[in-house]
Amino acid sequence: MLAPQLLMLLGALALSGVVRGGVQEVHNVYELSGLAAHKERFSTDVAKDKYTPPEEMDPQFWYDLANEEINKRLALPQLDQLKAKNVIMFLGDGMPLTTVTAARILKGQRQGKTGEESSLSFEKFPHTGLSRTYCSNAQVPDSACTATAYLCGVKTNIINIGVSAAVNFNNCTASQDPSNRLTSIAEWAQNAGKATGIVTTTTLTHASPSGAYAKTANRMWECDTDVTSYGVDASTCIDMATQLVTQTPGKNFDIMFGGGMGKFLPKTIKDSHGKAGERSDGVNLLSKWQSQHAGGVLVTNRKQLLSVNVSAVGNIIGLFQSQLMKFHMDADATYQPTLSELTEVTIKKLSKNENGYFAFIEGGLIDYGNHYTQAGYALDEALEFEKAIQLARDITDIEDTLIVVTADHGHAVSIAGYPGRGTNILGINQHDTDLNGVQYSVLNYAAGPNQYLDENGQRIPLDGLVGDDDSITPSYIPKDQGVHSGEDVGIWASGPQSYLFTGVMQQSTIPHLMAYASCIGSGQKICDNTT
Repeated sequence: MLAPQLLMLLGALALSGVVRGGVQEVHNVYELSGLAAHKERFSTDVAKDKYTPPEEMDPQFWYDLANEEINKRLALPQLDQLKAKNVIMFLGDGMPLTTVTAARILKGQRQGKTGEESSLSFEKFPHTGLSRTYCSNAQVPDSACTATAYLCGVKTNIINIGVSAAVNFNNCTASQDPSNRLTSIAEWAQNAGKATGIVTTTTLTHASPSGAYAKTANRMWECDTDVTSYGVDASTCIDMATQLVTQTPGKNFDIMFGGGMGKFLPKTIKDSHGKAGERSDGVNLLSKWQSQHAGGVLVTNRKQLLSVNVSAVGNIIGLFQSQLMKFHMDADATYQPTLSELTEVTIKKLSKNENGYFAFIEGGLIDYGNHYTQAGYALDEALEFEKAIQLARDITDIEDTLIVVTADHGHAVSIAGYPGRGTNILGINQHDTDLNGVQYSVLNYAAGPNQYLDENGQRIPLDGLVGDDDSITPSYIPKDQGVHSGEDVGIWASGPQSYLFTGVMQQSTIPHLMAYASCIGSGQKICDNTT
């Protein structure tokens, strides 16, 4: 077995920015969990490193807190009594308010304006709040524990998905204890007879979309090979791809769009994108899925997606890359569909259900751009995200469709100094210098791979080094990649009961509010208050 130190070094070497072959994985569970280098690699005794308050191990704690926060909002003036037939949740992964602001400015600058006065589509929504993103044992979270909060309504430990904070990292046994397993708003919607779908620009088994269906003690258990690589028996501990295809609620999704085709195919088979599958168990999960859905359709590129007659087919699964989908700026526009195109097909398909629907739609590569400290990629992904939201609002009825936009966590990026109006948001602050008289960039990351220093450790002029869409943005702390941040993130809402999404709330309250508005789940419902 490789020493933990060597494994972490190899992981770091693999994560140093955009590799031209595609978007590369950036999440290292050993860094996320805070495991010290001298710890046993597969130790489940993480509690010694990160404290979990005992009361937060009980899912009921978060339900009670959600009810408390709902009651506070119900005491506000009732601006409308409309029920949400449909709910669409848009998730900007790794989208702090700084990224929202910078994307707004870039949008304007691309239109030939100074930029600061521009607005993103969702910033025009009537109601805005803030979400507290900490997880049960983490001041700064990851996308797994946050997905559990905003989709299952319960906060949990970092790296967990769909299980309570009583489960520690990599502990399969605890994750299978029924008392620790959670249900998501997607399942609540299915129980109410609604259509459901998940859409992401990452992979279908990535942390954020997995919050809608998976129950796991390690977000990296995406296929059986991954489970084994973490020292766990894959025949006992079911990987997330298998859960998606064979278990409730995943097997019932009407729409599943994203990347990650390799997680569903054995190593002996090449996928539609020319790469070998990743599974070691020989199981072809896509064949299994198609056998379960007689009218189901698999699409793997833009042409196939846009050719689907949503009225003539059953369930649709779209897998548009072998692994993560490509950044919008790098993608072949004739091959990989945009988030807006995925969103439009999703809404058209789910709208066929007369009972309504719940859709989860993620702009997942905002996070990767920020991890790579390539702000140009992050901001472009944010602009693709806001286009999809505008389309969704345009093609749905504001009187029966609630749209909620939020982020899972922030990133440690800032808009620095006092640049003048219209300064290139990706460029150099022309109106200030450091103590040595060297100008610095408008955007800066706290941590990242490039500090732009000379041999004496002094900052060098950035002329010609920043300003392009793919430039590495400067950072202060030397690391292989940018890091998440722990500040609150925004919530923007439009449609029935959107006034509830105001003020500062626990992230875990969000699905309870969506359930209240659409009369699903086991908690409070607006339908309880109307005749």
